[in-house]
Amino acid sequence: MATSLLRKKSGIHQLLGRFLSSPAPTYYGIGSRRSFETLAFEEVRSSTEKPYVFTAFVLHGLLGSARNWRSFSRSLLSSVSNPSDWRMVLVDLRNHGHSAEIKGLSPPHDLTNAAQDLANLVKSQGWAWPNVVIGHSMGGKISLQFAESCARGDYGESAILPKQLWVLDSVPGEVNPENGDGEVEKVLQTLQSLPSSVPSRKWLVNHMVGLGFSKSLADWIGSNLKKSGDRETWAFNLDGAIQMFNSYRSLIGLSWSTTPKGMEIDIVRAENSDRWEPDTVQRLESLAARERDGSEGKVAVQVLPKAGHWVHVDNPKGLLQIMAPRIDAF
Repeated sequence: MATSLLRKKSGIHQLLGRFLSSPAPTYYGIGSRRSFETLAFEEVRSSTEKPYVFTAFVLHGLLGSARNWRSFSRSLLSSVSNPSDWRMVLVDLRNHGHSAEIKGLSPPHDLTNAAQDLANLVKSQGWAWPNVVIGHSMGGKISLQFAESCARGDYGESAILPKQLWVLDSVPGEVNPENGDGEVEKVLQTLQSLPSSVPSRKWLVNHMVGLGFSKSLADWIGSNLKKSGDRETWAFNLDGAIQMFNSYRSLIGLSWSTTPKGMEIDIVRAENSDRWEPDTVQRLESLAARERDGSEGKVAVQVLPKAGHWVHVDNPKGLLQIMAPRIDAF
């Protein structure tokens, strides 16, 4: 039985075109023998003819996967001056995508452990620490937790803060469940009510549309099915994903006082998103406008026009226009 969506919230934590790509991406991190098991991921690069210089991690949202951001990541690389200098690491977060198949990602399934998974991935691969972390929705909160834990020394002395943190339509504070239309909760409750496998994707889509969900949302949920014999089952771990959603709602995710020196947090708010309360927007804008003496990092807040929560789908060109110049100036 999946965890109840109504469980009591946990205590608040104080946190701070020119493109070469294989048609079938390779996933890494599955079935490897290591001292600890780490996340599945795929790499997106414009060329492998010379070594990359910079790395960006890309983190999807709830019930998503790395593949949701494959097309946008390719476009982002092709929009910078020297795409061959960059490597994009598209991560399947715990309980999602190919990482749902990995048994060693133990509970509790909260955002603190989801961020720790990223550090474990860096260490297990022997990589340099990522220069940029891009997170959408729940992934945005995880990116903030990752940076805060780096700054606090939770990942050891070798950990280096990312220079840029992109938080895409993710409220960097405790999320009021009464804010918005409760669509996420309704989706999760509907999925909880279904058996672990369904006859087909068409059956699922018709079922959800019959319950009042939009055809586009039902199609997206259906894209998370995978074949299991003569039926279809979820490509995510529903119970673990719900635990992560509860953690996302209760986690503050950003200190309102300081930002670590040498780091820039870029918050992109979708113009048509229903997830932002006026007080939160005002506090963020005040934080971004505050003068700094160089002893701390920067916070920038931008609004993506003509976009709802799915920023990379609703207005990908607008999002590229915001992100590419900042990343290009790295």
